[in-house]
Amino acid sequence: MSTKTILCIEDDRFIGEMYIRSLKKAGYEIDWVVDGNDGLVAARNKSYDVILLDIMLPERHGTEILEALRGGKEDLIPKSYVIVLTNFQQDDQSRIAMEKYADAYLIKAEITPKKLISIIEKIQD
Repeated sequence: MSTKTILCIEDDRFIGEMYIRSLKKAGYEIDWVVDGNDGLVAARNKSYDVILLDIMLPERHGTEILEALRGGKEDLIPKSYVIVLTNFQQDDQSRIAMEKYADAYLIKAEITPKKLISIIEKIQD
């Protein structure tokens, strides 16, 4: 496996550290930001293979980030695979944005680091 780059946009320190530790151990190169504005800037400034995107973020909602990156005339992150991670049932607007712009959608409570790695490995092929 060639090293894959992952951007993790997650404000929960415990969850973020758990993902980062597991993904680094699995050989991934990770950048981690904790608020929506920094996440949007990071996603636009560097090409990532995978973006892990929380929905409930400080500064900017995850659906706003998705719409900013993929909702305009062109996809600003054509080479990135976006996985939305959330604990919440979404309102209709959020769900529509996720279905339209995200590549996968995972419920945090159901996802272990091991399961997350296996999902990322599957999408690399």
